[in-house]
Amino acid sequence: MLDHVHNQPSRSTMRLTANALTKRYDEFELSIPDLTVEPGTALGLVGNNGAGKTTFLRLVLDLIRADDGQVRLDGDDVASAFDWKTRTGSYLGPSFLIDFLTPDEYWHFVGQTYDLSEAEVDERLTQFADFYVDEPIGETTKYIRDLSTGNKNKAGLVAALLPAPDLLVFDEPFASLDPRSQIQLKELLQARRGDTTMLVSSHDLGHVTDVSDRIAILEGGEIVRDEPTDPDTLEDLTTYFAEAIRPKETTPADA
Repeated sequence: MLDHVHNQPSRSTMRLTANALTKRYDEFELSIPDLTVEPGTALGLVGNNGAGKTTFLRLVLDLIRADDGQVRLDGDDVASAFDWKTRTGSYLGPSFLIDFLTPDEYWHFVGQTYDLSEAEVDERLTQFADFYVDEPIGETTKYIRDLSTGNKNKAGLVAALLPAPDLLVFDEPFASLDPRSQIQLKELLQARRGDTTMLVSSHDLGHVTDVSDRIAILEGGEIVRDEPTDPDTLEDLTTYFAEAIRPKETTPADA
């Protein structure tokens, strides 16, 4: 249904490395001594609220600066290089949107930043017609600010996928989407596996497992597990968060 997005040409996937990476906020510290995501790998990030997932993604995109260490894409420090930005698509939430534009206007604006012509944008948007169904693509009249939360997120997700980037970065991409759209998004991301390096943070353990080659668990600002996905991954994650994270109930013997 949506797998022809996979056929869009990609120049090359990107290699991501983080070395001695540290970011401090008051009592919180994100600390990633060493992390490598090989080209074409989809890395899923899971963890409870406040674990550091969004902070890490913002460091990758140079939206905030590290206190120590660096993130590198294909060897270039993201804080001092710029070429990686034209090869990256990302959506971390509604702050990425321009809410006084219609979705069509926004997508064409994004396309221009990637040097896509009006015709190229229009052609690529047809691939998302079944995903964005609030209004026909090319005829949207609602401003983004007037859309439901789910449709706002869809507009941002489409914009990130539009340039067929070498690196995709998503924070909670399945949030606020109806079940049908969640399944479609999962298909879109699965179709890019191997052709695009992906970082996907999500609380939806099932979906993030389905679209990832590896799962990293962040807890208290540190990666406590980082393993390839396999048929047992979802069950293992469910057990981990049920037993290792949630406080155990106090028994009478403990009282």
